[in-house]
Amino acid sequence: MLKEQITAAEFKRMVISASAAIDNNKQKLNELNVFPVPDGDTGTNMSLTARAAATALAASEPETVGKAAEITASALLRGARGNSGVILSLLFRGFAKSCVNETELCAASLGKALSSGVDAAYRAVMKPAEGTILSVSRKAAERVCEEAESVSDVIALFDSAIDAARSALDETMELNPVLKKAGVVDAGGAGWLLVLEAMRDTLLGNDVKLLSGEEVASSSAASFADIDEDITFAYCTEFIVNISREGKKLDVAKLRAYLESIGDCVVVVDDDDIIKVHVHTNEPDKALGRALTYGELTNIKIDNMRYQHNEKVVSEQSTKKEEPKIAPAETKYGFAVVGAGEGIMSAFRDLGANTLVEGGQTMNPSTDDILEAINSTPSEIVFVLPNNKNIIMAAQQTVELTEKQVVVLETKTMPQGISAMLAFDPDAEVGQNVTAMMEAASNVSTGSITYAARDSEFDGHTIKEGEYLALNEGKLSASGRDLSEVANKLVSDMGIEDKGFVTVFYGQGVKQEDASVVESICQEKASDAEVMLLDGGQPVYYYLISAE
Repeated sequence: MLKEQITAAEFKRMVISASAAIDNNKQKLNELNVFPVPDGDTGTNMSLTARAAATALAASEPETVGKAAEITASALLRGARGNSGVILSLLFRGFAKSCVNETELCAASLGKALSSGVDAAYRAVMKPAEGTILSVSRKAAERVCEEAESVSDVIALFDSAIDAARSALDETMELNPVLKKAGVVDAGGAGWLLVLEAMRDTLLGNDVKLLSGEEVASSSAASFADIDEDITFAYCTEFIVNISREGKKLDVAKLRAYLESIGDCVVVVDDDDIIKVHVHTNEPDKALGRALTYGELTNIKIDNMRYQHNEKVVSEQSTKKEEPKIAPAETKYGFAVVGAGEGIMSAFRDLGANTLVEGGQTMNPSTDDILEAINSTPSEIVFVLPNNKNIIMAAQQTVELTEKQVVVLETKTMPQGISAMLAFDPDAEVGQNVTAMMEAASNVSTGSITYAARDSEFDGHTIKEGEYLALNEGKLSASGRDLSEVANKLVSDMGIEDKGFVTVFYGQGVKQEDASVVESICQEKASDAEVMLLDGGQPVYYYLISAE
């Protein structure tokens, strides 16, 4: 099968397939994280980022490949989450710029577009590392450019790109010592390989479908305001029946027939243990009552579609031409801060944070989330504190998306962010504040105690699922079942005996009496320091220890 051009419709399907492929494999990508911490979110971030593009494309009918690529890049940028999501968006941004004037994409243009994407991604990373998604995407693009001089078949070029990407992915273990010790390949690189494979499969007519059964918005979706006819059956009713057979064979077909007699859009799917039901009806009580004869009901969901229709019409009419809301400047400086945990967020509020973005480990906010916070900050200049190394790149993408002057401070932990805000001087110039705040942040040592999400072997450590896991500046310090032992090893590695101030933030679900154990260990190690114990309320991490 020789194919020399990629049309706009095909490119749209290719991106939607790529999104589905990442979503289907997001947990596998998460599990490639080097540390078995419960915040292994490369797959989640790439999935959420790609879904933004799939949704935008599904709601559009681009006439050219250039326009389809532009829609993809714009949606990816705004939906980008975490470093992996941002790099994915950059790969497509460069791709889109290269083919902006292309009606269809030929072999030569495909090679140039892939290379342009790689260039954009490398330019955005201050210290590009080999053995990552960057090297995997680069080697795939290089192979396509080499072969495009003599090969006109775009499917053959995707085959070559996949072959090169797969080899490069295997090499990530050798190029990256950390990956080699852990015995895994790079998660971001694995995600890019999935993208290439899904795009190739789509060209062959094998579009990738979401295994979860979810669908992105239909590309032919009509405006709700254009729907004039009455909704015959008002209640969208969904539930699951946990089958109780009691020694008899159940006739699920009779349940389906009954539901069709009282409604429409009936879907009944069963296996040995459950029946999944969907029906539009005016009598949801009867649907539930009949289903109860088959077993126990769970996951019941009933929506009034008439009410939703009215709400949707109002929403469409009010948002059709809505522009981003930009808060007028009331002061020179303002702060948009990313963080998690009511106690920690309260501390940021007390220090003068104007807008707060819920996020951190396991829930990296998108570029659009951060942009909304910036636009809501009533100041001329907005300092953004990501407080997580995996959010910095997403924050940096906002600089060109708003009329406000944005300064992203590269704070990597919430304790660093707190110290940075303490060093802020409202009477100083921007550059002076950046220097002072980042100097304060750099003087903070951060330790954390979480739990192991899975069994793992790393750097000579045998880690068991459920054990305490201590990280010193993100690096493995100790693991084990005994909190005192793990905490002692962590604070020793942090060198807190030489520090003047130590703060222990205990997390969500941790009792104060248990946190006092860690506080006492810190007091013993840093006898001359001022030690504070605060209820941070942060998720995922039992303890965050700040020393400066």
